[in-house]
Amino acid sequence: MNKDSERIKSMVSENRVKLHIFEPSQRKIWTVVGKSKEHWLDPDAEYCSCNGYYFGRLNEKTTCYHLESVYLAQRENKIEQIVFSDDEYGDFLSGLISDL
Repeated sequence: MNKDSERIKSMVSENRVKLHIFEPSQRKIWTVVGKSKEHWLDPDAEYCSCNGYYFGRLNEKTTCYHLESVYLAQRENKIEQIVFSDDEYGDFLSGLISDL
């Protein structure tokens, strides 16, 4: 098993793949808790905010291990869902953006 496969499995088994759901709008924000910070992802658009994704795309790599972690968590139904009020959406986004 390669290094990325081990990382992906540990991220899923350690519940580091998070789906933040805002109610009642049902807006969703995916995050993965990485080694040093939380990364924002959009699995439908195949996007991750990590540097590895950005530099990988420059080299025609299509994904990063954070995105692969989300895909595995979806397949295995091991997603930690956290429910928020729509009132908290702006503050949540501000905090997420400030970490980028």
